Amino acid sequence: MSSTKPKQAIYESLAEVAQALGHAHRLELLEHLAQGARSVEELSARASLTFANTSRHLQILRRARLVETERRGKHVLYRLDGDTEVVALMNALGRLGERNVAEVNRIMADYFRARDTLEPVSREDLVSRLHDGLATVLDVRPEDEFALGHLPGALNIPFGELERRLDELPADREVIAYCRGPYCVLSFEAVAELRSRGYLVRRLEDGYPEWKAAGLPVEAAE
Repeated sequence: MSSTKPKQAIYESLAEVAQALGHAHRLELLEHLAQGARSVEELSARASLTFANTSRHLQILRRARLVETERRGKHVLYRLDGDTEVVALMNALGRLGERNVAEVNRIMADYFRARDTLEPVSREDLVSRLHDGLATVLDVRPEDEFALGHLPGALNIPFGELERRLDELPADREVIAYCRGPYCVLSFEAVAELRSRGYLVRRLEDGYPEWKAAGLPVEAAE
């Protein structure tokens, strides 16, 4: 056997994983699945895709062993096949894009950094602040995502409800907002909105999936 064959076989398998990542819809589906297990119907609604298109993308991800299925009663749900590894892979792809892709850099500057010029709070810093009772953690994801898993003690106010529920936030205590991940616009918009109203607010450096993947404690409603 040629000494190059094992290496080539590995590269071919890795290429299949890379090909599975090579579509914007599949990256978005992975982001949704990083929040917790979902059915095809739920994912198609979240990603604004048809059922058939969603199913096709999920099958590609499943063949690449990026997602797996599980049965709960009569329902078949999809979930990440290895939360920590898949989330790390997505983050590595994002960091590479931010460094090497001009369009990604432009969007980061024009949209994300324009809404939040302050340095985000690291996970380690937030752990310390929570231990000392120095911050209120705000989860701006939809309620059903919050129920699947969230940071300990987090207050869930979906972004669309933020304006009418401002009285639930402390005016004299720092608020740390988080969302689905580093490119989730909801936390950026929440930070901009709250700062315009005089709240002391900063953003967590990434989101719930990265917190969970780091092995930090989480809570769930189910």
